[in-house]
Amino acid sequence: MTLATVPASLNLIAQTTPLIDVRAPVEFIQGSLPGAVNLPLMVDDERHQVGIAYKQHGQQAAIGLGERLVSGGTKQARVDAWLGYVARQPDAIIYCFRGGLRSQIAQQWLADAGINRPRIDGGWKAMRQRLCQRIDEVSSQPMLVVAGLTGCAKTTLINQLSNGIDLEAFANHKGSAFGRQPEEPTTQIDFEHALAKRLIGLTGSLVVEDESRQIGNANIPLTFWHALQRAPRIRIEMPLDWRLEQLRRDYIEALEQRYTVRYGPQEGWQRMRLQLANALERLAKRLGNARLQRLQRLQGMAFDAHALGNIQAHEAWLAPLLTEYYDPLYRYHLEKQRDNRPVELHVGDWESCFEAARQWSA
Repeated sequence: MTLATVPASLNLIAQTTPLIDVRAPVEFIQGSLPGAVNLPLMVDDERHQVGIAYKQHGQQAAIGLGERLVSGGTKQARVDAWLGYVARQPDAIIYCFRGGLRSQIAQQWLADAGINRPRIDGGWKAMRQRLCQRIDEVSSQPMLVVAGLTGCAKTTLINQLSNGIDLEAFANHKGSAFGRQPEEPTTQIDFEHALAKRLIGLTGSLVVEDESRQIGNANIPLTFWHALQRAPRIRIEMPLDWRLEQLRRDYIEALEQRYTVRYGPQEGWQRMRLQLANALERLAKRLGNARLQRLQRLQGMAFDAHALGNIQAHEAWLAPLLTEYYDPLYRYHLEKQRDNRPVELHVGDWESCFEAARQWSA
């Protein structure tokens, strides 16, 4: 029986096709296709042993070892896992690294159990090439960058536009020393794949937040980054009290909620407090010892007040952090770029910038 294949196409991602990744868990963790579930043919140790056999004795010896390692009850457990997923997702498609032996074996074992499902021709590697190619293609489309001081709700503006690209969401990181989230940051590969998925079907203009090239663990792909550096900008300007309220929501209230959901109230509280304390510590060299100690004291007092229900107490350390560090740093970079700064199409408050971005996108 001929085992069916489907071409490596972005339509599989755009249509949220259920995907079975039969690679080893270590490969899956490094980067998968959007929406895939990892149901491996071989676990990490089995793959490692087979890899050694391949290098030392060749392909046939490696295949023979693989057949011995994944046999009997182990084989049946792997097949049962695939059958269970296909029962829930009848349109599922299989892939391995190159669409070769591992996905063919999974196909055959499923076929022996009475289920015929195709595999992706070229596998993960071919699909990754298509996704990266999409990022490069989009880099030639018109872009608008939303800039502004910390706390100006740039991400909120981006997410209210149908053509907004939220890079921080793909990285699972807010982009600053305080931007880490309770979940693990996204890997470079998964960041690129999430970005490419968002870009599928977007053929017009794009609106993107002004970012450093590195966001958490991920770097913006170079072609996309160069396009951002050339793109025209709009710049949000909002008063300090308005920005402090935004920061309190995004970096305190929302973070506390996510930690609470993940770890429960008591442990979540402790983890959040430790994260924000560590974030402040990471700025030690830039803040200087005296300023750092002052901010640490204010932060500690704010958490004590927060525990008693006064969440606004955090403004006591957030305000000087903005006015003494982040704001001067931002203005320094603006001044440094004065001669080569991209065109600023509009400077104004949040509402006027949102309207400017909306009209530019129309």
